[in-house]
Amino acid sequence: MAYSLGIDASTQSVSAIVIDLDDGRVVYDHSINFGEALPQYEAPNGFFQGSEDGEVFSNPTMWLEALDLLLAQLSKECDLTKIKCLSGAGQQHGSVYLNHTWFDAVSNLSPQASLAEQLKACTSRPVAPIWMDTSTEKECQEIAQALGGDHIICEKSGSVTTERFTGPQIRRFYKHSLEAYLNTNRIHLVSSFIGSIFAGCDAPVDTGDGAGMNLMNLKNFDWDSQLLNATAPDLKDKLPKIVLGNHRIGPIAPYFVKKYGFDPQTEVTVFTGDNPSSLVGTGGSSEGKVVISLGTSDTYFAAMPKIVSDPNGYGHVFGNPSGKTMSLQCFLNGSLAREAVKDRFNYSWDQFTEAIKETPAGCNGNYMLPFFSPEISPRYSGSTPVLKGSPAFQNWEHPQEAIRACVEGQFLNMQLHTEWMAMQPKSIYLTGGASENDMIAQVVADVFQCTVERLAVTGSVALGAAMRAAEN
Repeated sequence: MAYSLGIDASTQSVSAIVIDLDDGRVVYDHSINFGEALPQYEAPNGFFQGSEDGEVFSNPTMWLEALDLLLAQLSKECDLTKIKCLSGAGQQHGSVYLNHTWFDAVSNLSPQASLAEQLKACTSRPVAPIWMDTSTEKECQEIAQALGGDHIICEKSGSVTTERFTGPQIRRFYKHSLEAYLNTNRIHLVSSFIGSIFAGCDAPVDTGDGAGMNLMNLKNFDWDSQLLNATAPDLKDKLPKIVLGNHRIGPIAPYFVKKYGFDPQTEVTVFTGDNPSSLVGTGGSSEGKVVISLGTSDTYFAAMPKIVSDPNGYGHVFGNPSGKTMSLQCFLNGSLAREAVKDRFNYSWDQFTEAIKETPAGCNGNYMLPFFSPEISPRYSGSTPVLKGSPAFQNWEHPQEAIRACVEGQFLNMQLHTEWMAMQPKSIYLTGGASENDMIAQVVADVFQCTVERLAVTGSVALGAAMRAAEN
């Protein structure tokens, strides 16, 4: 009997899933919530605000403490000698800054002390900016101007300069904390930082997570010298190497063998970002399959048949852990927009569903862009939906047409703004709360003209990590 372990180092928690390699059964699934387990860090949701507008940080030491707690619990409930391989994922775009002591410390971890005790002194910056940080607007502009515009950045890296991405975050650190930047010998992503600890060495970054930095060139899957030079001096020396998502780092570090009872032959596969890992965990890593997650925001992601970038800069291209590239595009007006229309007429969700069912496709020539808040696909700064059609429709006098137009408008907008991916999906996997609604699923099938299936996946990030480890 052999097991595979998947780790998910997310914003609010660190989680583990163990799967049986013989039958695919999940034999263990557990999370450590940072706010609940480690209240002393004063980060109830895993992060805290900085002193300046838009700054959002997390504490890497907190992650280390939580990881030890997770593995201690895992060792009590699971036979760790059966785990033959492991991998993991981290929240994308977060960055960890380490000094010269890091390389020796991570290679010589002692089971007599905790991870936090041994690695806290390795940080050249005690905090890690994460994906929620929006403080780098000026740095984004500077990087884009240095290369001749965002269209060049997008063509190279797969995304326009983006505030939450790691490159602009590094530039801000360099500009505001020069001495600390000069004392930084390694800048890791959350994924490669945690992966380094499991392997007991300075681990590489995979193409999936590396693409979320505005620093990697999609054409050769390597650091781009122009992007590096526009970001900060001597940056290449501070970054790990880049590898494909099937790269094995090596055997698990002795720390985990001696302290928790892992098999010393357990193989560690390079860690990736949470979105690329979720692509694998939801079964969408092969071409022709699209995953649409219907949540607070709606997200569309898929394996791409060829490397292209969004000329409008709305979508993103990352490396696919299973090979080539993947797309990811976020539509901010998701479930909250659907709920806003429902609540406008005091409808229940059953009435909402019946309204879609009773109104013909095309909504009698009435259309809506249901942007109840600013949107990023496409850029829209208003907070008022756009309605076109009969006067009665535009005056919100027809609840059923308004509800159907809202849902149709969302997926027509999604279909239109994902055409740049140059792919025709053969099937769509729906996940998230709204995926359970039969009529919403039918609208998706009608708009995209393909079969739609529902995914009942929980913990897709950690599951994807365990699957990737097993495949390698």
